[in-house]
Amino acid sequence: MIVSAVLVWGGVGVGGQLRVGQVFRYATGKDPVPAMLEGHPNFHHATHSPGLARALLEAGINGMAKVRAPEGLRRPVILIRSSPWKAGTEQTPWHDVFDMDNGHVRYFGDHKATTVVEPGKTNGNAALLDAFTGHQGHTPEERAEATPLLLFRAVSRNGKVKGHVEFCGLGIIERAERLVQWGGSEHTTFTNYVYDIALIDLTHEDDKVTWDWIDSRRDKANTNAVTLERAPRAWREWVKHGNSALPRLRRRVARAKVTKVPDQRPKPGSSEAKDLELVYKYFDGRKHDFEAVASAVAARVLRGAGNSYVEGWLTRRSGDGGADFVGRLDIGSGLAGTSLVVLGQAKCVKLDNLVTAEQIARVVARLRRGWIGVYVTTGAYSVPAQTEMVEDQYPIVLINGLDLVKELRRMARDDHGGDLEACVDHILTGRETAVTNRRPEEILLE
Repeated sequence: MIVSAVLVWGGVGVGGQLRVGQVFRYATGKDPVPAMLEGHPNFHHATHSPGLARALLEAGINGMAKVRAPEGLRRPVILIRSSPWKAGTEQTPWHDVFDMDNGHVRYFGDHKATTVVEPGKTNGNAALLDAFTGHQGHTPEERAEATPLLLFRAVSRNGKVKGHVEFCGLGIIERAERLVQWGGSEHTTFTNYVYDIALIDLTHEDDKVTWDWIDSRRDKANTNAVTLERAPRAWREWVKHGNSALPRLRRRVARAKVTKVPDQRPKPGSSEAKDLELVYKYFDGRKHDFEAVASAVAARVLRGAGNSYVEGWLTRRSGDGGADFVGRLDIGSGLAGTSLVVLGQAKCVKLDNLVTAEQIARVVARLRRGWIGVYVTTGAYSVPAQTEMVEDQYPIVLINGLDLVKELRRMARDDHGGDLEACVDHILTGRETAVTNRRPEEILLE
């Protein structure tokens, strides 16, 4: 029954998917039909469970009713909504913080200056404190019963602050802190709770959570182990290893943009692997010549994105200041155009070598405003190097060994009948005339 319901009522695509960053229409009618409303996926369609109560975002903290599962009471999910447009008002005197790039949310509970009951007894705080207990479970069995948090924040569309929510991810409470806040019409202090929530990595699921998992948790016949089979991989890893695993399971935008080292290398025994080995051996001991090949490959990569790229020159062996070749990237035209200096670094290294963050940083240190870098290597780039590049937003293009040999093979196919050696020899023709000690910025004058 669960599977058929998902196929009929699936949200963003089959399976009732909530994708991080997707904006949903949250209409007051709460009708699950149609699938799209005003150009946005219908929240009530994506979260529809036939025969069961609706998933709601009416309050900031929306705890779905518990079910009596085989192991005991289980809350299927808590849906959290933050309304930034209310922040600092009498109704919502606090300011929630959503740092999605680094997988952290600081969310304030629902106790207010006018609330009569104790801070931990309000509906929202009670639900989150109960979830926090489960998130601190000491065993996999305890954590398998823990309540997942699905986080949303209100966003403006067409000048309206209500009616649209952005899905921000799947969370686990790391800390719950009781604190004193200031607010209310009388401008008095009051006690509330604040929660530090870790957003976990959904890269394996293409940044999506399927409602099928929540449906399985709503089915009282399912054991916790059965529901866990449908959970995202990072959630299963957390259940298995606990909060000590959160540093590696936390969502980080940089991680999604990082290519694993094996994926930067040709598969052993493949034709690409053999050709890359030939390139390395060809230039081993004459690595200055490799700069001409790196320059040609960089030009092809940059032009491949539809850009206008002008190859400049190769630098001399001494006094190159950390640059091996120079080029120019032209964007737009006329008054609507600009040109960027491209500073290239070429490293012909053993195929199992890794380029470090320090090596990339040295190239970046040479860049001025309006310049970008290109790093070409026969090796690969370490994960820390890529992570630093993404997090610090380095203006540099990385071309690894696999990409290098792929481009060379395409060049050989297009212009030399597939003869890789002839292609390389052609690139090296005229290399000496391209060597100069001119300053990189002179490329803008050509």
